[in-house]
Amino acid sequence: MYFYGIYIFVETQNHMVLSACGLICTECEFFGNQCKGCHAVKGQTFWALEHMPSRVCPLYDCSVNKRNYKDCGDCAEVPCQLFREMKDPNSTDEEHRQGLIDRVARLKIVMLDT
Repeated sequence: MYFYGIYIFVETQNHMVLSACGLICTECEFFGNQCKGCHAVKGQTFWALEHMPSRVCPLYDCSVNKRNYKDCGDCAEVPCQLFREMKDPNSTDEEHRQGLIDRVARLKIVMLDT
């Protein structure tokens, strides 16, 4: 039983948490402290609460709340205009472009695995 508990802990620590838009939550500096991941907080991430009039991430709202998808990867329009326009203000244009490519690829891989 003791080993079983350790195994569960290790699996939890190594489990990748993916946001609705394809970000890897577990790689984010805010995950665990300021943010539990968009799915856990139903899109009301710390930054959305501070900066969005609706207090919900627009990408989560569109994909999960309005379209009943599990994430943006379920949408045939990804990357849509909203997806492309949602840019971290701390990212360069090149980082943003590469991030879009990586996130869409990640979402499509997850979609194929489910």
